[in-house]
Amino acid sequence: MQSGLVFGYVGLIEGIVGRIQAELPSKATVIATGGYVELLADETKIFDAINQDLTLYGLHLIYYMNRSGTYVIAQPPRRLCL
Repeated sequence: MQSGLVFGYVGLIEGIVGRIQAELPSKATVIATGGYVELLADETKIFDAINQDLTLYGLHLIYYMNRSGTYVIAQPPRRLCL
């Protein structure tokens, strides 16, 4: 049952990314994000980069920009790697 869920999501991701890539003039970078990304990343080669905290980093930037009232790029956390 669990492997069906994993393989189902991998197929879903590969299908969606494949369709989007087919519509683009050049290859886009595919970044996997989220807490369970490691489970999926072991089963496919479609991801160019893996970062569990990328969404949180984006939220951090939005918070910082709203708080300061200026558009300043904050330093990314050390764990951020693309």
